Order: sequence, then C-alpha cells, then structure tokens
Amino acid sequence: MSEVSHKQAFAAHMMLYGIILFLVEFVRGAFLVSFLPTYAVKALGFSVTAVGWAVSIHYITDTLIKCFAGYLLDRFPLRFIVPLGLAVSMGGLWLMYSVHSLWLLIAASALFGIGLSPIWLVCLSKVRPEHRAEHMGMLYTCWLAGLGSGPIVLNFIMDKSYSLSFWIMLVLWGIGLALSLLITNTKLSAPEPIPLQQQIAMLWERLRSMKKLVPGMTLQTMAAGMLVPVLPGFTTNYLGFNYSQYSYLLIAGGLLTVGALIPMGRLSDRFGKKWFLVLGFAAFALTLFSLTLAFHLWVAMLLAAVLGISYAAVLPAWNALIAHYVPKNHEGMGWGLFSSVEGIGVIIGPVLGGWIADTFSESMTVLASAVLLGAIAVYYFLSPPESSASQAAVEH
Repeated sequence: MSEVSHKQAFAAHMMLYGIILFLVEFVRGAFLVSFLPTYAVKALGFSVTAVGWAVSIHYITDTLIKCFAGYLLDRFPLRFIVPLGLAVSMGGLWLMYSVHSLWLLIAASALFGIGLSPIWLVCLSKVRPEHRAEHMGMLYTCWLAGLGSGPIVLNFIMDKSYSLSFWIMLVLWGIGLALSLLITNTKLSAPEPIPLQQQIAMLWERLRSMKKLVPGMTLQTMAAGMLVPVLPGFTTNYLGFNYSQYSYLLIAGGLLTVGALIPMGRLSDRFGKKWFLVLGFAAFALTLFSLTLAFHLWVAMLLAAVLGISYAAVLPAWNALIAHYVPKNHEGMGWGLFSSVEGIGVIIGPVLGGWIADTFSESMTVLASAVLLGAIAVYYFLSPPESSASQAAVEH
C-alpha cells in the first residue's frame, strides 16, 4: 500500500472510531452527569451516596474490562470484541430505567460499564508515535464533544420528559453499536508472540519505572469522579441555577475545552509537558474553588470557560507522557493496564463525593476536589514527571 493510501485508510478508520466514540460518550456523559444524578434522586428517591456507588460500580466494571479487553484486542478480531461490549452495555442501559432497588441499580450500572473499554483501547492504539500529543488532542476532541454535548442536550429534554430522555440515549447507543459492525480487523502493527506471563512482567516493570506518574494517575481521576454525582445538585441547590442554565455552564466549559485541545497538544509537543501539567492542574483547582462563590450566571460561565482551557492544557500532555510507557506492538494491553490504574481514582471518587455531599454539602465536595487538584499541581512542580518519561522513551 502506498504512503498516501495508507494515510487515507488511517483517516477513514479514525473517523469511524471517532463517530462511535462520540455516540457512546454522548450517552455516557448524558447518563452519568445529568440523567442518573437527577432521575435517581428526584424520581426514584435514592440518596446522593447511592448515586455515587452506582457511578463507582460503573467505573469498576469499566476498569476491570480494560485489563481483559486489552489482552483480547491484541489477539482477537476487533469486529467481534467491540460490538459485543457495546451490546452488553446497551442491555445495562435498558435495565437502568426500570430499577426499583439499590442492588438492581448497581447491577445495571455494572453492565453499562462494559462496552466502552474496547472502543477506547482501539482508538488509543491507533495513535501515531511521532505526533502523540496532537493525535491525542484529536481523539480527545471527539471524546469531549460527545461527553460534553450529551449532558447539555439532555438537560433541556429532561425538563419535558424522563422517558423521552431515556429513549434518545438508547437509540443513539444502538446507532453506535450498528456502526461498530463496520470496524475492520486491520491493525497498524501486529503483536509479537510474547507469552502472557512475560507481557505482565514487562508491564509491571513499566509501572515501576513510572512511579512519579502514579499519584497523578489516581488523584486526578478521583478528584473528577467526586464531582460526577453532585454537579446537578450543586448547580441547582447551591448556586440556584435551573437545568437550562446548567447547560450554559457546560457549553462554556465544553467549547473552550474542545477548541483548545489540539493547540494545547501542539504546544506541549513543542515546549514540554511539565508546565502544562503544573499550570493546568493549578488553574483547575483555583477556578473550581472560585466556582463555589459564583452566584451570578455570567461569572459561573466565565469560570467554566477557564476550567475548559485548564482541562485542555492537561489532557494531551498527560496522555502523551503515559504513551512513552506503552510497550511497542502490545499497545492494547499496555493502554488497558495504565487506564486501569487511572480507573482506581474514578472508582473511589464518586462514592467519596456522594458521601461528602450527604454528610456536609455539595459545595464541600467541590472544595475537596479543588484541594486534590491543587495538591497534584504542587507535586508535579516539585517532582517533574518528564525525566522518567524520557528515560522510558529511551528504553522503549
């Protein structure tokens, strides 16, 4: 295949993956950020802590599947693994709307967490190494466009009907499932026939070499996870905004995030990752703290925009650093393991955030999240992560 044809095939595959990723993240964002915290608390009568448990169980399943899915994707057809996962998740989404007990809610959340890992790992394994941060920016643009627009759209629909909101999510997920049947089994690189035990040993060595990154891998996702079950309540109960105004905040933050991802990725490729991580996390912490004092819509929208830019500064630089530790020709398993480490924070965060909200207040959860993000900024200022990543790149 010629170089031009190869690039065209790569672009076509990434477009298909991007569309599927957009659809499933649209539904996941709509469900976890808007539908579940509102519907479960106000319509079904569950506590915020119960919602936090449901979100955590969702991410526990997602994290466990990442470990297993990475191994499967290195050895079995993509066209089989990805649709199978999406089909199981669709069953969990269907079950979620008819829950009547906490245990059924948790079971449905667990099933719903299964389908996203395979498509994510396929996308991440397609990133070209010579343009890691830029391609990460493009990939995260698709992800954030779906994750951000899902809650925005659903907030307006929920004012009219929970049922209509649910059916829209189910149909969009079904479209993503149908498109996943078009995925080709072609891989950019064929895995070397290394025994599983040897691969695990190799990945363990990678984890040991990246010990400077581990605190950030867990704490940043825990801080973000703390906010998931409390954001609707914080916005409506504490700040006094309605769901439509909540959507305006999401629009302000989402647009700035999506618009800044690719430029920030290119800048971090050029100038280095350390300061994008330090300043990004610091700005995120300060702005999140300020948001607890923003009782006027225009102030809250301005702060949401700053949050979006801060997020865009962190994401490409962070994932480009992680990419240095992914073993060559075993990208699926490598990304699966590292994503699982990050998933530890996502598992703990929602339960902790829900408990703080029920025990104290939603605003206290937001403040606690800001403190964690600020601690990450200080840690990476004192212990720059790029030196170990550079060493990993040499060994790689």
